Amino acid sequence: MAEASLPDNELFIVDVTVSDSAVRPKITVLADGEQGITIDQCATISRRINAKIAETFGDELSYVLEVSSPGVDFPLTQPKQFKRNIGRNLKLKLQDGTEKTGKLEEVTETGLNLTQEIKQKGKKATYEPVQIPFGEIVKANVVISFK
Repeated sequence: MAEASLPDNELFIVDVTVSDSAVRPKITVLADGEQGITIDQCATISRRINAKIAETFGDELSYVLEVSSPGVDFPLTQPKQFKRNIGRNLKLKLQDGTEKTGKLEEVTETGLNLTQEIKQKGKKATYEPVQIPFGEIVKANVVISFK
């Protein structure tokens, strides 16, 4: 239902959650686009989803609908999101429990090419290229820098 409510081909759904409240569930739809997403696009998605819910379940259903873009602290989950962040620093948590931090250089069909920052006590950080398959990534976040 959320995918069908997108007003533009460049937009995509990042996440949909529904709270477990039986009285008045909250539906949260996170959408994004290759160039970001505007408030007007979020409003259009919201109106379309509300219309589909009313058509399917009637006007009597009580719920709260929130449509927005994922915040900067929301993990990256889709290749399209990674592509938008090429050139930025990422922090990755991998399946084996390790973490890697580095600059995202390229997104391929199978994973990421990262210039990993290697820190050693008492020495200047060094950088080395590393390839990370999507299947090994548990969580990926953009590192916000205030430099």
